[in-house]
Amino acid sequence: MVPAETGERLDRLAARRLGTSRSLVQRLIERNLLLVDGKVASRSYKVRDGQSVEAQVPEEGLSPEEIAVPVVFEDEYILVVDKPAGLVVHPGAGNPSGTLVNALLDRGISGGEDPSRPGIVHRLDRDTSGLMVLAKGEPAYSRLIRMMSARRVGRVYRAIVEGNGLPRTGTIDAPVGRDPDNPTLMTAGVGKPAVTHFEVLADAAGHSMLGVRLETGRTHQIRVHLSAIGHPVYADPLYGNPVPGHRLWLHAERLSFEHPVGAETLLFHSDVPEDLRDSAIGVDGSLALW
Repeated sequence: MVPAETGERLDRLAARRLGTSRSLVQRLIERNLLLVDGKVASRSYKVRDGQSVEAQVPEEGLSPEEIAVPVVFEDEYILVVDKPAGLVVHPGAGNPSGTLVNALLDRGISGGEDPSRPGIVHRLDRDTSGLMVLAKGEPAYSRLIRMMSARRVGRVYRAIVEGNGLPRTGTIDAPVGRDPDNPTLMTAGVGKPAVTHFEVLADAAGHSMLGVRLETGRTHQIRVHLSAIGHPVYADPLYGNPVPGHRLWLHAERLSFEHPVGAETLLFHSDVPEDLRDSAIGVDGSLALW
């Protein structure tokens, strides 16, 4: 402990030093895993100069792995990456390792109460490529979460969908939640409010290329909303029609937000990956959409 921290509450000091939430610190205290000079102390205990504070964070099974992930921006508070398609964001059932979290653990991602999702403030589906921002502890994590809730993070995607005839611009405003008949899927019409805006960029060969802007961020929101209006994302195996040899044609192309600790506005762009560019040429066996 440094002199400037003298008199600080134990839970605040530990949360800042560990880059996590005070509620997680409280759980460590309740389990006698956070000690002051080797002794248990309350969360409101005010540390003194010269004292030793020791945290024993339980092993949660996460370990860093060498997985290539392009880093677009990094400082001491946040990390912006260009997630490759095929990479699951965080460990879960069926994916205990080999995730984006495993790839970035060595870069200091942290924050939040779920130890399997350190620093995760939003997600992309496994087969969706593109831009994501992650936190490196508090206060960045909490501020990014609040910015997401307040719809102050700009997220724009590029998508190819089945069919033509969409208006040049449009908005889909329909709640998205778990499908009551199949809880492994999401559906429109139930659940939490969800708003998706789209713009038609090109039409060809029975398909349309869209720019899609998220106002909210529900699970599978873009895929569910576009499917609900009869224009599922090309090669979507869940809400549309799988296409052998092709992956879901969805890419998180632009990301913008105010730095959670600084004041500057950050804007990022990711080019559409080569595999999607290739599959946009001659979609449906005819005219290129690119």
